[in-house]
Amino acid sequence: MIAHRPLRRKHDLHKITYILKQNAVLIVALVAALLSSGVGTPVVKYLSYLDCRTLTCLFCTLAVICGLRNIRFFTVVAIKLVSLAGSTRKTVIALLMITFIGSMLIANDMALITFLPLGYIALSETGHKKYLCYTFIMQNIAANLGGMVTPFGNPQNLFLYNKFNIPTGEFTLIMLSPFLLSITLILLSVFIFVKNEKVELNRESDTKLPIKKTVAYLALFAFSLLIVFRLIPFIVGLILIPAAMILLDHKALKEVDYGLLFTFVFFFIFAGNMARIDAISAVLSSLMEKNALIVSSLSCQFISNVPSAILLSEFTDNYRELLLGVNIGGTGTLIASLASLITFRQYQSVDPGGVKKYCITFSLINFAFLGILMIFCSII
Repeated sequence: MIAHRPLRRKHDLHKITYILKQNAVLIVALVAALLSSGVGTPVVKYLSYLDCRTLTCLFCTLAVICGLRNIRFFTVVAIKLVSLAGSTRKTVIALLMITFIGSMLIANDMALITFLPLGYIALSETGHKKYLCYTFIMQNIAANLGGMVTPFGNPQNLFLYNKFNIPTGEFTLIMLSPFLLSITLILLSVFIFVKNEKVELNRESDTKLPIKKTVAYLALFAFSLLIVFRLIPFIVGLILIPAAMILLDHKALKEVDYGLLFTFVFFFIFAGNMARIDAISAVLSSLMEKNALIVSSLSCQFISNVPSAILLSEFTDNYRELLLGVNIGGTGTLIASLASLITFRQYQSVDPGGVKKYCITFSLINFAFLGILMIFCSII
């Protein structure tokens, strides 16, 4: 019994380490919220910091997406699209465009979770794993930049859209130019780095979509978008969508990324606490007044785009530059976007020996995109 204790302790230590790595951003958010909180501050004060509309929209959208993922809706559609490609270049373009468009509809992190495995399947089964590192990195960029054009494409967009009550048309116009430039840069990159070699994807989807569930989920997804666009009160969605998901697939509710939701909660508290400290408020307000675009973009490189959006929104009314900054700022370092950490973990699991190469290539490509987009957004 005593001999097994060291092994059990080692197993427990590995388990704790794994949990910490998987929830690093959540833990940082919790620590930041706790350290910035004053002793004796009433709970009601902290509750006032929370943006319930954003949290509800995020929860409803994630719940429906989990349901669609469980019936393999996205995999079936994606495999069909990729199977139509006849070369490595077209295959990579198909993978990137699926991820790009997917991030506009199902959020960047969910797009990566859904479509990164398809990228691995497509390249490994056709004998073109040499493009795996590049494709994963470009899928990550496609997810971060593709989601910028819709209020629900990136979590920080949803927050800022609700925080400043940005009209939908104005939101689209603000993000349209960098969005179109991003598409151009991504496609140009593929033509430069991927050869046009013949390829066949010897894999067809063996899954038949359940018609009733597919229609129901798509209807719920449309319903959740109406909530995002403020056409239906968010409290209605908070009641109806979980009720419907319990009937359709109660497991999907368990698979919602609650870590992301609580990350938002803790950063809301942290941002609210920071805004109450006069010295910090004065410094950040001054910086944001001078150049909100650069400050927000650089902030993402150190504390990621979601917390940057939440924190800096307390110190500026210039939502246009803040919106641009926290979207293009998702490129750059590995921690600039929560989605980038998802991609890194996925790549590490399929090619542990290529992590160094991945990090170097990731940095070179991402900082190139960041530099070009920052210059472009500073001019427009």
